[in-house]
Amino acid sequence: MTGHPSSHPNQGAASAAPRRIVVAGGGPAAHRFADAMHARGLDGWHVTVLTEEAHLPYDRVALSKALTDSDVDLTLGSASMWDHAALNLKTGERVISIDAAGKTVTTAAGTVYPYDELVVATGSDAARLPIPGADLTHVYRTLEDVWSINKAIADLTEKLGRKVNAVTIGGGLLGLESAAGTEQLGATPIVINGSPWLMNTQLDEGAGQALGRLIEAKGFTVHGGVFPSEVLSDDDGQVTGVLMADGRIIDADIVIVAIGVRPRDELFRAAEGEAQQFQLGQRGGVVISDDCSTEVPGIWAIGEVANFGGMCLGLVAPANTMAEIVADRLHGGDATFPGFDTATKLKLSGVDVASFGDAFARTEHALEIVYADPARGVYQKIVTTDDAKTLLGGIFVGDAAPYTSLRPMLGRELSAEPGAYLTAAGGGEAPETELPDDAILCSCNNVTAGTIRDTVNGCGACDGNAPVQELGELKGCTRAGTSCGSCVPMLKKLLESELTKSGVEVSKALCEHIELSRQELFDAIRVLELTSFEEIMAKYGTGAGCDICKPTIANILASQNSAYVLDAGRGTLQDTNDRALANMQKDGTYSVVPRIAGGEITPKKLGVIAAVADKYGLYTKITGGQRIDMFGARLEQLPEIWKELVDAGFESGQAYGKSLRTVKSCVGSTWCRFGVQDSVAMAIQLELRYRGLRSPHKLKMGVSGCARECAEARGKDVGVIATADGWNLYVGGNGGATPAHAQLLAKDLDDETLIKYIDRYFMYYIRTADRLQRTARWQEELDGGIKHVEDVVVHDTLGIAEDLEAAMAKHVDTYVDEWADTLKDPERLRRFRSFVNAPDQKDDSITFVPDERGQMRPATAEEKAQAEQRPVLIGASIPVRATTPGQLDENEV
Repeated sequence: MTGHPSSHPNQGAASAAPRRIVVAGGGPAAHRFADAMHARGLDGWHVTVLTEEAHLPYDRVALSKALTDSDVDLTLGSASMWDHAALNLKTGERVISIDAAGKTVTTAAGTVYPYDELVVATGSDAARLPIPGADLTHVYRTLEDVWSINKAIADLTEKLGRKVNAVTIGGGLLGLESAAGTEQLGATPIVINGSPWLMNTQLDEGAGQALGRLIEAKGFTVHGGVFPSEVLSDDDGQVTGVLMADGRIIDADIVIVAIGVRPRDELFRAAEGEAQQFQLGQRGGVVISDDCSTEVPGIWAIGEVANFGGMCLGLVAPANTMAEIVADRLHGGDATFPGFDTATKLKLSGVDVASFGDAFARTEHALEIVYADPARGVYQKIVTTDDAKTLLGGIFVGDAAPYTSLRPMLGRELSAEPGAYLTAAGGGEAPETELPDDAILCSCNNVTAGTIRDTVNGCGACDGNAPVQELGELKGCTRAGTSCGSCVPMLKKLLESELTKSGVEVSKALCEHIELSRQELFDAIRVLELTSFEEIMAKYGTGAGCDICKPTIANILASQNSAYVLDAGRGTLQDTNDRALANMQKDGTYSVVPRIAGGEITPKKLGVIAAVADKYGLYTKITGGQRIDMFGARLEQLPEIWKELVDAGFESGQAYGKSLRTVKSCVGSTWCRFGVQDSVAMAIQLELRYRGLRSPHKLKMGVSGCARECAEARGKDVGVIATADGWNLYVGGNGGATPAHAQLLAKDLDDETLIKYIDRYFMYYIRTADRLQRTARWQEELDGGIKHVEDVVVHDTLGIAEDLEAAMAKHVDTYVDEWADTLKDPERLRRFRSFVNAPDQKDDSITFVPDERGQMRPATAEEKAQAEQRPVLIGASIPVRATTPGQLDENEV
């Protein structure tokens, strides 16, 4: 089969009647095509995407996240892309037929869409079992599928009053992902696999058996080498087990089938009676040429429905490449599809697995260099040519550290002997590898090392020819590292290497006044026991400091001792909020947020808050962190308000500080019928332990009493989720503009071990993170990521665990409430005056008006203009908002 040019060679030219592109399908491939067209320019084009699902295109690779968290947003890219006038996304529209002669498609709703170019991206369907009882099973393919599994396990747990036996049929990528998700939902994970070992498509027998041992050690049950013959059920249709071909019955309450996918090629099989025009693969899918076109002019196929070289493959990298090729061709380019990249890397329940290239050594005379340690569950294999020089492929289970540097070297000569890359054998880190310009660094988005170098050195397209020197900007410019993320460590290393070669010092300086990084400065202050800004600047700084180093030094000093944050000259270093021990609002007033540990509060204390809010006319709101925020307090009112609150037993909630904000909790086992641990008691214990802990950025925690995750713990810096055997600890979750889900650090911990690990995690973060760096970004940029965090926190590989625990113990022992301390000292109270030269004068420039819901709000400029003119006080201080980036926090996002 030979490719054909697009039926219209001037596709990119603007015209009065734009060329119409219809995309059948709305999955990742369709999204990537629309994005690629958008990036190249839509002048002269109009793109209509028809998707049968009700959602915007979403990331199917991340379906496991939706299985365990029904609220997670998997939307691909920015939803604002679809606001473009030349892009039209139609949800709930399934294409059912193609009229190739008339150049139209028809949807199930009967709507006919004419096209000039048709891109078919219908993907694939989950394969079904041809056995009795198959109609009682679930599949693992769409959001609705995983939501259905989530609900079924929750309902069965409630109905049965015990852990659910969740059987997954299929031991491949999707099957193991599904089984891992059911385990996180509190079920007992059982895997049935027809092959004698797991992931037999990607792993050889040694690797598959190593993987099996590792996941069995984590509580999975694996039945390999035998097929199911029937799904059993009772008279009510409730699944009870799976009958195996060898006669065994495996107990089951829910059965999930993940045995593979089949291309959805029905459009090509019944294209208005012209099916003979389309060549179909032996195992399905429409055959495409290397330009991704079918044999019918004007019709293209991308993703899992496209058959190239006799294969249809459900991986993101080739689908993205196909989408880019079609967009390039429609804009007059000549890109061609190089073939499928079957590389796979994943972390399954904390177990690293990677496979790439000729993993099974099928190349003639190939050599296999293997290291296997069955006791540790580690298997590493490198495949080379017979001279042991050229890399052909590899497999890694249990320790996939070499994958990142080896994957781009596929087909190239290694810089060291192959055994040097088998790091699990005790030889240390893999040798440094200099990537050639044409080596693919990011296979998901087909980004070469040369493209990265060009972008770093000033040939990028984001800002003229300006060099790109930040990792985040580099990812945005090139797309590298924005899909699976496995290439990010190599991307960062290449960025720093190119900057160094260009003579650009990879500076970690805190600011122009201090050459040390925050981590270096923190260690220096700790070791030398420096206690004042003047001492620190005399030894490590120049000048008088700035809005970067001043609050950073104040934060470091507060992190290392619990002294009053505004004493000993530290008050002038703090940002606006810390100086007032309250969050400044847009009108110059402040908010008051008392601590309500774990969200638990007595009716009596609720009454105190109500009385204070009523007395001072404050706007009240329950925050996202389960606290009550009172807005509209003037500076001079803060001590009066806090005196009443402190006398009633409240303390500062520190909503103004780079410190612990809240520990959100559900009601847990005390009240909830699903709760398996007392989440409220644990949340209160954690909040009282870490209150006042100053850190590089704000900290939030959550504790959920069961896998239903009502406290949204995985969206927090530290999340704790109850299991029947203890607590699972998640770290590095953040909300904000770039949200991140927390990652599992350790599971089934008792109370003492849980707190010990959190102590270590927080103190390690506080000591090593950059200023204003959230835990998610900190973990991403650590060499080794979450694995490094696990090594330090759980396994104490740096030998600093006792030191970290002692530092936290010191904080706990010396904690004093800041507002209680303030109220005891008349000198400290002098800070809380609106006017220095008129201490009793109130700031009458602050104006409130009633809102439509019965509370007050700040007056608008127009409303203020209508008020009477007031005399101006000589020497009056006007409240000014801090303008230093990052110094004003949202109140409780």
